[in-house]
Amino acid sequence: MRVSIIIPNYNGVLLLSKNLPKVFEAVDNPANHIDELIIVDNGSTDASIDYLNQNFKGRFKLIKHTVNRGFSKAINMGVRSSKSDLVLLLNTDVAPESNFLEGIEDIFSDKNVFGVSLHEKSHGPSRASFQNGIIDIGFTKSESKKIELTFYVSGAAGVFRKSIWQELGGMDERLLSPFYWEDIDICYRASKRGYINLWFPNGHVIHNHESTSSKLPKKYVDLIRERNQLLMLWKNIQSKTLMQKHLEYLVKRVFKNIGYLKIILMALARIGIVTKARRKEIKECIVSDEAVFQKYS
Repeated sequence: MRVSIIIPNYNGVLLLSKNLPKVFEAVDNPANHIDELIIVDNGSTDASIDYLNQNFKGRFKLIKHTVNRGFSKAINMGVRSSKSDLVLLLNTDVAPESNFLEGIEDIFSDKNVFGVSLHEKSHGPSRASFQNGIIDIGFTKSESKKIELTFYVSGAAGVFRKSIWQELGGMDERLLSPFYWEDIDICYRASKRGYINLWFPNGHVIHNHESTSSKLPKKYVDLIRERNQLLMLWKNIQSKTLMQKHLEYLVKRVFKNIGYLKIILMALARIGIVTKARRKEIKECIVSDEAVFQKYS
């Protein structure tokens, strides 16, 4: 199986100059089975395009947006333009080892595998629980030397089977733009349809977490993160028991902190989109929420 790398970029010339040479070292390793590298530029106003053309002209495919269309739209565009069976999403702040994809085709020989999360230093497989009425993703297992289940595959450093990606309709750019929870959402939707997500211990990458969102005001980023946490839950959780616990959580949270009402109102502003997406999930999912959390907790 062959791989297309997709890198979204917005004013990331410094990160590109720091990490892209490492990416091309991996591209040049035939054992990684990389067919192409696609860079989706979200309307950069810095020297990103000049840097790419001066240093790597002819070695990548460029998709250039005139404005910043957000993370998920950039990713979806890159996936649609790719030609390989597998797509690797890689942020500009991630540097891979030269052999980081060796052997990954063996994992995807199982047709039920949707995504494979690469091994970020100091991070093991992701875990999640439905805790006190909310989805808690704030913990991982310890690093190990074996392939393991992971609750979600990182959109910053993860490999996905394109056919299932297309079946799922890609990242939910209408509901979750501009960023956060898109990778969790698509992996959860895959799990609810009976697919699995795995963590690859040999897929070593260094993720320095210097992406675009880290340069934005922290208060704004926190608001979007918490809003999207609610939107992802409202869209996907079908269990009446878990939804009852969630409603109790919302009431308690507002009583403790009236400021949280702003988060709820921000999410309610997209209730029409949530409702339509939820109907689709109810129609197509075959695995219960409880079964998903039991498997990945």
